[in-house]
Amino acid sequence: MACFLAPLTEAIVVSVIRKAAAKKELTALASSVVKQSESSVPVRFSAQLGWLMNMLYGGSFLLAVEHIWHGEVVLWPPFLTAMKDPSDTAAMLHEIATTGVSMAVCVTAVWAVMLLVYRSIARRNEPAINAGRR
Repeated sequence: MACFLAPLTEAIVVSVIRKAAAKKELTALASSVVKQSESSVPVRFSAQLGWLMNMLYGGSFLLAVEHIWHGEVVLWPPFLTAMKDPSDTAAMLHEIATTGVSMAVCVTAVWAVMLLVYRSIARRNEPAINAGRR
């Protein structure tokens, strides 16, 4: 019914965190705190948060389209068909709390594994990158 709202909410929170992280990274770069040799991972953390944000927004969009397709979400108020009948509202909230949260956790876990793989590949390639800087 509305399980896409949990990953969408996480995506909005990640967007705010990403914006703050990007601002902090720009401040650090401007004050020359970060040295090139100090950074073993070539992609900034704010960009890595962007990967999670895109995964969450994309998944939420696809789930919303699927719910619209099946008539569970309509484009006129109250938008969620489960909100028309108060007895369906409890089932909708239960679905958000179980299915929606589990999907958001799974997407975040996949992102975390993706970061681990990315960072291990970056560390493995670091000697080649440092040899090229000399």
